[in-house]
Amino acid sequence: MIKILVLVLLAAIVVSLFSGLFFLNRDQGGSGRMVRALTVRITLSVLLFLILLIAWWTGAIQPHGVFPR
Repeated sequence: MIKILVLVLLAAIVVSLFSGLFFLNRDQGGSGRMVRALTVRITLSVLLFLILLIAWWTGAIQPHGVFPR
């Protein structure tokens, strides 16, 4: 369930990023739509980080395979 939620959020972040790029090119950066799209992207990124942090704290996900030396 967590993996699906993470994938959906990552896809939404990418869509928001490209919509911001689209509005930047179409409106020449003078519109609030680009700012809104990038605000949505930042909000989704923070939400994704919080979900990953909570999932780690609750034990729903476990880190593996990467150990600093």
